[in-house]
Amino acid sequence: MNNSNFVVLLVEDDDDIRLSLRDYLKAKGFTVLVSSDGVGAIKILLDAKVDVIVSDYRMDILGGDYWVRFLKTFCPNIDVIITSGYLRQEYTIPYPVLYKPFDYAEIAAMLTEIRDKKQKG
Repeated sequence: MNNSNFVVLLVEDDDDIRLSLRDYLKAKGFTVLVSSDGVGAIKILLDAKVDVIVSDYRMDILGGDYWVRFLKTFCPNIDVIITSGYLRQEYTIPYPVLYKPFDYAEIAAMLTEIRDKKQKG
């Protein structure tokens, strides 16, 4: 599985982060689908095969704890990376969390690691 066959769903309500991270990951060869909130992400999840979700934690429309609970309940076979600029580190999230500001290269490395792990089965 190369990067172009590995589909990333990027869920981020900040336009600048969403679009620049999308462009960065596409330049790294990933296929990237984008949504600005959890509701739009659900529509994409219903229509497309997604390998990993990179999602902001705090979003106005279906974000936070409800979004994390949705992912845990309805997307148990999809890897998830949560990003946040507001989440307290003592708050327990069942996924890896990257705190903003983060380095886009760090996300790309995490995605490559997930892809390689899935390739090995």
